Amino acid sequence: VSCIFLAFCSNLSSASLRSTSGVSGTRRKVKRLLSFQRYCHDSRLLRGLVPCAPGSLHFLDDDYLGQAAHMLSKVGTWNFDIFLFDRLTNGNSLVTLMCHLFNVYDLVHHFQLDMVKLHRFLGMVQEDYHSHNPYHNAVHAADVTQAMYCYLKEPRLAEQLSPLDVFLGLMAAAAHDVDHPGVNQPFLIKTKHHLASLYQNTSVLESHHWRSTVGMLRESGLLSHLPADMSQDIEQQLGSLILATDISRQNEFLLTFREHLDNQDLDLQLASHRHFILQIALKCADVCNPCRVWELSRQWSERVCEEFYRQGDLERQFDLEISPLCNQQADSVPAVQIGFISYIAEPLFEEWQRFTEPSALSRTMLGHLHKNKACWSSRRCAPSSPGTRTDSPDEEPGPEAGDEEGEDTP
Repeated sequence: VSCIFLAFCSNLSSASLRSTSGVSGTRRKVKRLLSFQRYCHDSRLLRGLVPCAPGSLHFLDDDYLGQAAHMLSKVGTWNFDIFLFDRLTNGNSLVTLMCHLFNVYDLVHHFQLDMVKLHRFLGMVQEDYHSHNPYHNAVHAADVTQAMYCYLKEPRLAEQLSPLDVFLGLMAAAAHDVDHPGVNQPFLIKTKHHLASLYQNTSVLESHHWRSTVGMLRESGLLSHLPADMSQDIEQQLGSLILATDISRQNEFLLTFREHLDNQDLDLQLASHRHFILQIALKCADVCNPCRVWELSRQWSERVCEEFYRQGDLERQFDLEISPLCNQQADSVPAVQIGFISYIAEPLFEEWQRFTEPSALSRTMLGHLHKNKACWSSRRCAPSSPGTRTDSPDEEPGPEAGDEEGEDTP
């Protein structure tokens, strides 16, 4: 049954490759490089799902399906290797994972969802992630979704969540970066991109991710059977969750979270308090890479820095000021990661550990974070040229290598 299920997911979510024609002129080049796939697509509702790309597998090999199904049986463990899972599902990790989790929580039955519409929506979401982005791609979305599932299972939270809470948490995690262009908000603002004007230079990318998600929900008809007020409420709550991932609002959410914990006034029987914790959980899931085992964490670190460096190269190409962290000659991967862990990840996960009282998972995450930070610090001190990539995987000494403790950490 698992093999048939996975093959069905793979069949329905295969996407085609696209090419763009060259254009001349600086402004047109920037526009082409930043063109958002969503605006270039014909209506999928009229033409159905996109056919497979030449050479892609229509159905996965039985052995691969078996391995993917085995991995799904351990999807709630923190050492889940999303890169391997994506390979085993032929690049369909997001669709396959979401279908599985919807089944785990019986959300299809609870919300009376049409399976064809669900697969259409998930296929659209996965397709609208840019596969050429080193970091902000569908694999990142799947990784965040898997982390969100782990957080939804936290004892402090699990017993209080309603089916709607779970639905919103998983949907927001899957779609939180959809159609990300691979550059940040300051870049869109200084290049006078139309999205920056549309959203008045405020939470530009997050607003676009949310509005794109709403558009795909409506185009797929996934919620069309629900009362209008309920579907509108779902859309608004998804927006509130996705907008919370704006890193510029980090201190705002962290201070509110800390204040709640200091005052011990969180009441998870209140829908508003549960929604706030879902916002915090999504923020944690979005930046949890330093909390993974070294081998996974290192890969994500290199990917995000590669994306930063590509933006810096683009800025250099068009004589723009190079953004912070985007100068490959000055901003090394270890330096970027140490700063991110110290100022963003560590303060957030320390408060999350307080919230979980603390749980085995939160202790494991902070343990990995501290080890990874120490590893990056040792690499920063080692003699190397600025901006160079870290060693190849075969050369990694990895602080977690051979560490079997916590192999099946929940």
